[in-house]
Amino acid sequence: MAPAIWFPTIKANTGTDVFTRRLVNGLHEQGIKAEITWLPLRAEYAPWTVPVPTPPAWATAVHVNTWLHPRFVPKHLPLVATLHNAIHHPDARNYKGWLRTTYHEYWIAPIERRIMQRADQVIAVSRFVADTARRTLIDTPTQVIYNGINIQVFTPHHKARISSRPFQLLYVGSWKALKGVDLLATIMRELGDGFELRYTGGPVSEKDKAHMPSNMIDIGRLQGDAAVAGAMQNADALLFPSRSEGHPLVAIEAMACGIPIVASRIPPLIEVVDSGETGLLCHLDDVAGFVKAVQNLSTDLTLHDAMCRAAPSRTQDRFSESNMIEKYLDVYRNITSASLRSRT
Repeated sequence: MAPAIWFPTIKANTGTDVFTRRLVNGLHEQGIKAEITWLPLRAEYAPWTVPVPTPPAWATAVHVNTWLHPRFVPKHLPLVATLHNAIHHPDARNYKGWLRTTYHEYWIAPIERRIMQRADQVIAVSRFVADTARRTLIDTPTQVIYNGINIQVFTPHHKARISSRPFQLLYVGSWKALKGVDLLATIMRELGDGFELRYTGGPVSEKDKAHMPSNMIDIGRLQGDAAVAGAMQNADALLFPSRSEGHPLVAIEAMACGIPIVASRIPPLIEVVDSGETGLLCHLDDVAGFVKAVQNLSTDLTLHDAMCRAAPSRTQDRFSESNMIEKYLDVYRNITSASLRSRT
């Protein structure tokens, strides 16, 4: 019996939404029936105010984010649960504030534990996420499946460096301290003339613009993979001083587009960036280190070109969307078969 997967999912306008859409589209391309039921954002913090949707009669399994409240998970279907982040890691508390920390500890963590206990298979998007969950939530068997990217969209656009133009940096991500955005203005001020940073700020970054140097350019929120890939293909490097990641998909997308990464030396980025080969990793919050790394890339053309060549092949081998979908398909087939055997 072929698996058929139902995805009850909170629409949060985050990378989790992108992951779910990509996975469902990939399953459709494989001839697998799959469907998303979008729930409003309040289903996260006030689940009792949202009606429980009826699962499709054709579904053989349900796949959820571990944040989804158990009231939305049908009891009669096998469950796959994906851990998308490491928000409970002690290092993240310094950047969340007491209110968000309390919310995560006393509301989200108990939900995640219940979902993980109920799940037939728990998936983590990185080894770091799996290890963090094991230490802070519950010790349960967990398989790592990296989120994949569409390598037909995120692909190199070979171009010659124009020495007369500024070295083009790009930041793509949410505008929050957890992502290290408070470091960007200081880094760019230190770099000065000859460097530009295009960043995805939008309205939430307005409050910080009075303190930004003129070599920072707000390109707003990018809509869709093609827009993100286009911005990456026109950049010389990705500047990513993030302090906390679950699985740094932005870094993977940038490497697939053939640009090096200048990022924080934190475990999730160590998993995907080969420092010195596909990017340069700097100590956390080390502004001088970031400045020096960017300057090295801009002046050492041999190093920059070597990283531009190495990054796509390393990324496509490990993080292709097709690879991710095949691994999830194996999970769905296994739990569907096990469910059928238990009924006979």
